[in-house]
Amino acid sequence: MIEAVPLRLRRGDVVAVRLPPGEAWRGIAESAWAGEAALLPVDHRLPEAAAQDLVSRAEPTVLISASGWHRLPGGRSADASIGLIIPTSGSSARPRLVELTRHAVEAAVSASLAALEADEADGWVSCLPLAHIGGLLVVLRSLLAGSPLVFRQSDDLLPPAGVRFIAVVPTLLARTLDAGTDLGGYAAIVVGGGGMEDGLARRAKAAGARCVVTYGLTQSCGGVIYDGLPLPGVSVRTSDAGEVELGGPTLMRGYRDGDAGGKSTPEQSDFTADGWLRTGDAGWIDDRGRLRVRGRLDDLIVSGGEKIWPGDVEACLRGHPGVADCAVFGRHDATWGRRVVAAVVPRDPDAPPTLAELRDRVGAVLGRHRAPRELLIVGSLPRTGLGKVRLGSLGAGPGGGRLGDDGVS
Repeated sequence: MIEAVPLRLRRGDVVAVRLPPGEAWRGIAESAWAGEAALLPVDHRLPEAAAQDLVSRAEPTVLISASGWHRLPGGRSADASIGLIIPTSGSSARPRLVELTRHAVEAAVSASLAALEADEADGWVSCLPLAHIGGLLVVLRSLLAGSPLVFRQSDDLLPPAGVRFIAVVPTLLARTLDAGTDLGGYAAIVVGGGGMEDGLARRAKAAGARCVVTYGLTQSCGGVIYDGLPLPGVSVRTSDAGEVELGGPTLMRGYRDGDAGGKSTPEQSDFTADGWLRTGDAGWIDDRGRLRVRGRLDDLIVSGGEKIWPGDVEACLRGHPGVADCAVFGRHDATWGRRVVAAVVPRDPDAPPTLAELRDRVGAVLGRHRAPRELLIVGSLPRTGLGKVRLGSLGAGPGGGRLGDDGVS
C-alpha cells in the first residue's frame, strides 16, 4: 500500500519536478501517486530558457525545485487518471508532452517485473536521468513493487548488496565495461535507449553481464519489447510499409499540449485506424517471432535511387580499426538526391581514417553504392542524456535526423 508523504498536493495536480536524481524523488513520486496527481519531470540539466519553455507549455500547478515547493498561479490541472506527463526524448525537434495513465504505468511495471522474474525483495539501481521514461520507470518499479531503490552515479555501478536489477543505455554500459566494473552480480541489466550493437553484446556476455535489450517509446510507456518479444499484454506487428506498430494497455492517452482547449488527444497520425501505435521505426518479425528493428523510417537515405540504412553502414564502419565511434546520415546532393555522410571519432586523432579507406571497407561489405561520400572527423558525437546522437548538431539536413524516442525500460 502506497502512503503519501507530506506534500500539499490536490487530486489532479500537475507536479513539475526540476531536481537532480536522488532520494527526494521517491518521496515525491510516492506522494503524487497516492494523491492522484500527475508527475512531470523537468530535466535539471536543461538551460534555463529551455526549462522555462517546457514549464510554460505544460502549465503545471505545482513546481518542486532546489528552491522549494511552490504552487503556481494559472496552472492547469490534469484528469486524475493521468499518472505521468513525460517530455519525449528524441534527438531533435521540440519535445512533446506525453500523458500516460496510471493504468498504463501499472501495466508496464507489472509486465516488466513478471518478465524479469523480479519480486518485492529485488532492489533496483537508479543511474539514468529521471526526466526520461526509462529512468523514471526504475523509480516507479521500486515504488509500486515496494522494493529497495539505490541511487548511484554513472561511475559507480557495482551492484549493492540485495540489489539485483539496473537499467542502462548502451553508451553507459560500454563505459562501465571499459572501466572493468564487475556487473556479474546483477540478475539482469535492462538495456534500452536505442538498441545494442552486436559487438557490445558480445563484450557484455564475455564479462558475465546478463543483458535484456528492450525496445519502446515514451508513447508506449518505455520499453515493452524484451529481447525481441512483447511483454505480457503487449502486441507487436509490422505494417505493409514495414513500420513497427504496438498495441496493448501501456500506450499513451495523448499529449498534454494536444490542442488549445487543453484536452489531451493523440494526433491522428500517431495511431492506426484500429488503435495501434505507429512507432515510426522500420522492422520485421523473424521466423522465431522476435521483433527486429532496422532503424527510423526517417533515417533511410535514398541516394541515386538506392535505399541505404545508416545503421548498416555504421556497423560496418565500427569494424575499421581506426574508428572509435561514428554516426551516418544523409545530406542533400544535387547529383545523387542525398549523399551518405559519416561522422567519425578516430581512435588516434593524429592519424584519422581517410574517406577512401572507409569507402573501400563499406564497399567490400555492403557494396560501393552504400559507401559514404563525405567524411567528418570529430572529437566526439553530441548525444542526448540517453546516449542518442544529435544529428542536427552534425549538420544533418531534413530527412537525415533521428526523431525516435526509444525508451529504457
